[in-house]
Amino acid sequence: MRRSLWAACASVAVMCPAVAVAEPVPGAVMSVEPLPAELSVPGAVVAERLTYRTQWRSGVAAVGTGVLFLPPGEAPDGGWPVVSWAHGTVGIGDDCAPSRNRRIERERRYLAHWLSQGYAVVAADYPGLGTEGLHTYLDGPTAANSIVDVVRAARAAEPSLSQRWVVVGQSQGGHAALHTARRATARAPELDFRGAVATGAPSNLELLFPFGVPGFPDLDLDGLVSFSAYIMAGLRAARPDLDVNSYLTPVGRDLVDAAEYLCYGDLEDRAADVDVGQLLSRPLGDDRMRAALADYLGVPTRGYDRPLFVGQGLRDRMVPAPLSFKLVADLWAGSADVDYRTYPDDHFATLFAALPDTTPFVAARFVR
Repeated sequence: MRRSLWAACASVAVMCPAVAVAEPVPGAVMSVEPLPAELSVPGAVVAERLTYRTQWRSGVAAVGTGVLFLPPGEAPDGGWPVVSWAHGTVGIGDDCAPSRNRRIERERRYLAHWLSQGYAVVAADYPGLGTEGLHTYLDGPTAANSIVDVVRAARAAEPSLSQRWVVVGQSQGGHAALHTARRATARAPELDFRGAVATGAPSNLELLFPFGVPGFPDLDLDGLVSFSAYIMAGLRAARPDLDVNSYLTPVGRDLVDAAEYLCYGDLEDRAADVDVGQLLSRPLGDDRMRAALADYLGVPTRGYDRPLFVGQGLRDRMVPAPLSFKLVADLWAGSADVDYRTYPDDHFATLFAALPDTTPFVAARFVR
């Protein structure tokens, strides 16, 4: 099949610099390089790592990285339709960036599925993962900017990509996918955004975290301590005016500090003997912290202009199902077009249990 000029350049050089731009335009390509074979996914005939321009939620310029995978065969008329994949929790340190690591097997199989359906797959790392700055975990607007902008970058690097695209995300990526769906059309009107899939998406956390107090009981939720540490580390970076450390015990500060560089599996090991109530030295329910959490963690429930698919596992012990019940009720009340499905599965199994529903949902977005 015909490969892009970027791919041809990358085949004979380690890295191909992009044409210089006068200003850091979001989506502008900074470099393209071939992805090592062990970092690719099954079914990809082209695998490239992109470095591109994007923005933090504030509008301040950022650098993002991500990957582009192309399926076999010739592109259809109009180009390969695009699935922009929003990844789940990997950590917030540079070493955790998905484009620099072999993806876990379930993610490899999942992305291979979309390639097998005839989609190009692009996947942002989110700002701060392998680039300057700390990745602000569950900062939806920043992640959404990078998810939109990696589509722009991929189209600049690979002319065979269509303008038509959807976002698909799981867990943290489901949260990011919802934010992306809320802003995609306005952020990139030159593209043709068609809709979003979000499975296992955390929501309404801004209503729960203000109940956090010293000695808060263990809720027997998988990953709660690690996720809390990542959230506090991200909030600390995004809002230095809050003095997040003043809410933390020495144990809490130690774990939040470690969260800045430990990837998820290692942080889970570090947190194995820590209860969530040991993290806090004072309640999170004061007005200032409550407002900051609402701004930082909240999922928008109005203003969606494209269809959404929301999937939830009823046995999910990471993102409990009642959180999605309220989310979807609020989305429906806000006039969003939502196809909501539940599955008798846990957090990760739901990703695959939903495929018989998400596959035709995505296909239908590209019919016209």
